[in-house]
Amino acid sequence: QVQLVESGGGLVQAGGSLRLSCAASGRTFGKYSVGWFRQAPGKEREFVAAISWRSGNTYYVDSVKGRFTISRDNAKNTVYLQMNSLKPEDTAVYFCAAATAWGDLNNDSKYNYWGQGTQVTVSS
Repeated sequence: QVQLVESGGGLVQAGGSLRLSCAASGRTFGKYSVGWFRQAPGKEREFVAAISWRSGNTYYVDSVKGRFTISRDNAKNTVYLQMNSLKPEDTAVYFCAAATAWGDLNNDSKYNYWGQGTQVTVSS
C-alpha cells in the first residue's frame, strides 16, 4: 500500500514558478513509477509528466516540455514537479500517482495509487 500526499500548489502570476511535491509512504517507493496528472474544470484528466522507476526516464506532454521538470528523491520518498513559465492554461488540480509499471506511463489506467490533488491557479 502506498499513500501519496501532494503539496506546493497555489496562486501564481503567468510566467511564475511553482514546485509541487508528492510525498509517499511505503518502504518500496523506489520500485514505483510516478506520474503527474491534472484536471481543469470541465475537462478530462490529462497526463502531464512521469518518471519510470526502472530506467529513470522521464516523459512529458508536449504542452509542458521545456517548462516542467519531474524528478525524484527516493531517500525522501518524494517526487517533484518543477513548473516554470507557467501559463493560465496550466490552471488545474494536479494529482500525483504511483504505478508498479515502468512503461506506457501516460496512461492513467496503469496507476495503482493516487493522491488527493493540489490546486494550481495561474493568473494572467
